Amino acid sequence: MKILPPYQMSSVPDESQVYPPREDSFLLHEAVISEILPDDYVLEVGIGTGFVISDLPSCRLVAGTDINPHAVVTAYNKGIMALRTDMARGLKPVFTLVLFNPPYLPTGPLEKIYDWLEYALDGGLDGRETLTRFLEEIPDFMTKNGRILILISELQDFDLCEGLFSSSGFLWSISGSKRMEDGENLRLYRLNKK
Repeated sequence: MKILPPYQMSSVPDESQVYPPREDSFLLHEAVISEILPDDYVLEVGIGTGFVISDLPSCRLVAGTDINPHAVVTAYNKGIMALRTDMARGLKPVFTLVLFNPPYLPTGPLEKIYDWLEYALDGGLDGRETLTRFLEEIPDFMTKNGRILILISELQDFDLCEGLFSSSGFLWSISGSKRMEDGENLRLYRLNKK
């Protein structure tokens, strides 16, 4: 399959505007390797540098999306099928495994920076705005038996996020956790459509 250029801009992105791999990225990458099946069509929403979906075991398709053009070009330059779009808009409902490390920092209007990197960090006032939108939109791009691996921070309130999973029509289970060096707790959830 030929990978077409993702965006009309310089092939040298500003990598200071791209979320770099960190402990959360490592946790999600390890989980994907354990979860992926040979028949999977994998989509990572919010691809960043492409680290999470790099070097995965063989499957039918691996692709990533990001609204940030610098992230898309960074991943594309590494040979990853990267598409510039918001969430998964414009894609067909073929994905059997969707990955997401949503932006989760609670961010008020006076805290906004208004640069491309902010898309990877700003979770809205409660840290759950992007997560809520993802849960509403992503079922339209998944197969009937599709599943999701999603990373959640304690800053988003685990109980409230679990309530969102259920009210959005997903069955969920905790498939991993990690305490970051700064003391922040992360949980990795596996979601399935009901």
